[in-house]
Amino acid sequence: MSDIIHSDTVPGPDNPPPEFTHFDAEGRVRMVDVSHKNASLRYARAGAGVFMKSETLDRILNQIVRKGNVLETARIAGIMAAKKTAELIPMCHPLNLTHVQIDFFPEKDSNSIRIEAGAKITGQTGVEMEALTAVSVAALTIYDMCKSYDREMRISDICLMEKSGGKSGRYVREAVKQAV
Repeated sequence: MSDIIHSDTVPGPDNPPPEFTHFDAEGRVRMVDVSHKNASLRYARAGAGVFMKSETLDRILNQIVRKGNVLETARIAGIMAAKKTAELIPMCHPLNLTHVQIDFFPEKDSNSIRIEAGAKITGQTGVEMEALTAVSVAALTIYDMCKSYDREMRISDICLMEKSGGKSGRYVREAVKQAV
């Protein structure tokens, strides 16, 4: 059986969504109302990896890429992306982020760069999407700046690593727990 979504599976008055918060009782898309939530300190950290040829990694680390400093450009792109997440993801709330940080961890044994982004806010909704958007755009920026050297680069493992704050409390990805 294919994974095609048929019209009879779309939420509506006769087919209410199970617990999807972005649909109202009539099945119409909506932004979740968070006005009743208390503001709390919220944090999220996401990760991604960019895998490449060893020569490409060496070019990045030695700053001999014709387009300029790859990691600093990717850092700026990731921060900008976190700030614009609500413009890219339809149901995300526009947030007044208080902090975004992008870090890069070159890994010579796997010819990769692991990217981590942390986002923080004191607010009524979480910042998971901002952290995920930040690592995604940082990874895409690395690809864009190095594609003339290495079209085989691969972006993978985009994931939420941890989050804290709000009603659901703290979450730490199992692989992160095991690494600590």
